[in-house]
Amino acid sequence: MSLQQTLTTEVKKAIQTIYQAELTAVEFQATRKEFEGDITVVVFPMLRVVKGNPVQIGTQIGEYLVEHVAEVTAFNVVKGFLNLVIADDYYLDFFKGIQADEQFGTKAPEGKAVMVEYSSPNTNKPLHLGHIRNNLLGYAVAKIIQASGKKVYKTQIINDRGIHICKSMLAWQRFGNNETPESTGLKGDKLVGNYYVRFDKEYKEEIKTLVASGKTKDEAKKEAPILLAAQDMLRKWEAGDDEVVTLWKTMNQWVYDGFAVTYKNLGVDFDSLYYESNTYLLGKDNIDEGLEKGVFFKKEDGSVWCDLTDEGLDEKLVLRSDGTAVYMTQDIGTAIQRIKDNPEVGGMIYTVGNEQDYHFKVLFLILKKLGYDWAENLFHLSYGMVDLPSGKMKSREGTVVDADDLITEMATTAGAIAKELGKLDGLSEDEKQNTYSIIGLAALKYYILKVDPQKRILFNPEESVDFQGNTGPYIQFAYARIQSIQRKAKELGITSSNVAITNLHPKEKGLLKCIQEYPDVIQLAAEKHSPALIANYTYDLVKEFNSFYQQVQILGIDNEAEKAFRVALSGKVAQVIKSAFGLLGIDVPERM
Repeated sequence: MSLQQTLTTEVKKAIQTIYQAELTAVEFQATRKEFEGDITVVVFPMLRVVKGNPVQIGTQIGEYLVEHVAEVTAFNVVKGFLNLVIADDYYLDFFKGIQADEQFGTKAPEGKAVMVEYSSPNTNKPLHLGHIRNNLLGYAVAKIIQASGKKVYKTQIINDRGIHICKSMLAWQRFGNNETPESTGLKGDKLVGNYYVRFDKEYKEEIKTLVASGKTKDEAKKEAPILLAAQDMLRKWEAGDDEVVTLWKTMNQWVYDGFAVTYKNLGVDFDSLYYESNTYLLGKDNIDEGLEKGVFFKKEDGSVWCDLTDEGLDEKLVLRSDGTAVYMTQDIGTAIQRIKDNPEVGGMIYTVGNEQDYHFKVLFLILKKLGYDWAENLFHLSYGMVDLPSGKMKSREGTVVDADDLITEMATTAGAIAKELGKLDGLSEDEKQNTYSIIGLAALKYYILKVDPQKRILFNPEESVDFQGNTGPYIQFAYARIQSIQRKAKELGITSSNVAITNLHPKEKGLLKCIQEYPDVIQLAAEKHSPALIANYTYDLVKEFNSFYQQVQILGIDNEAEKAFRVALSGKVAQVIKSAFGLLGIDVPERM
């Protein structure tokens, strides 16, 4: 039984004994640093069942707890807050219990699995900064849910068909001179992306020409010859034209190969892949099924709709009058197909930007109406856009921040700052370059993941690589510092087995309290789908450690048992940092 569970039971007993009243719940919070105590019971909510002065009520409960609960050694009351002092023995017993537990905080997967979808790029351009936030969020949420005790499948759907793909293909046909990734030395996704930008440039020129000849701008946009040619190419693809399909396969493979390099450099992966070219016809059978059940209805023109007005939404088209599918149709079919492919999956998480909030509300409602029990466990991991100081990114105009370039830039920036600060003196050149990469990626990932997913981000690369403050490198440096302590302790023959102490320094106690929170933080982060909770917990832990490091001696103390304990405690802090950063997809260097 946890401390909070024990205290909850005893506080309820106190209220029953003293006031003959029943409490349904007990509210706790961390004790404010200016007051003595380790955990605080909030008295104010009790006034609903106990009438009286909150200070007096808190005092009577405190006296009861000191008498009946061995872990509570003292208390003080500040207004309606009962601050409890917990015995050192309790925290020492906790530390002994977790000392050898290398998986502390995480649980083995069990029960129904969860599928997490992220990335889901188009094959007409390379990945950019927006994709980076998507990938980092999806991957971290998958890792956190897995650590909370559920099996997880990581997947993506690749948008490899449609007019945007044909635009790149047509531009390459007309202006590419048969160049390839091999002949140009470019990654395949970048090569194809260049032709997407080229198409837009040619399209705008044709619009200008048509407008100059007397067409309205709207007419020119619809009648530009290059757009009509791209639309014709799409029709040929859908009809299975050999030449078009062969070109499509070739250029898509260039992009897949390019994506694979970016994913590897970013440190994310997938357990399965779905392709829109295979799924875009899915869902039509489900629409027929929904019509039979009365979930959908037909209008006079033959189009099929779902009426969601009772749920505060509108009527949603799910099949056009000509029998062709819309995106919603495809998404319904794909969700159902995924469960067929993975029967152990009991829920899905879609990592998609917040501009699609309405779409997913509708999708989830329709799947519930169709009677799928797993539809109760669908979640849209909605996130805000990433902006730069220079403004919003636009793929068509080629003004995006390329993911590969950003990853390289982050390592370069980390190297420049580390050299200036002398952080990596003594390492070989290869070790330095590897560490620059680790620091740069940590800076990028942490800067993005420490922010609540729903908030918009203004990304500042240099600010993210700061070795002070709430940054990835700041936390990495604390980890490396602890590893240095561990190496010196080993040289001195200090072992963590000799930790027989009876009293704790306040800073030791503070660290243990912070470590103790880790399993609950994982569970809460999984429940809230928020890597930010893990990121900011890790920062708080490092702040607590740095305060401990500055105010107590670790290796310089004479008492051997105390020395061994502090080395062991520092080691456990490092283990939690490494574990927490691992859930965020961030590595930690042994030396910095």
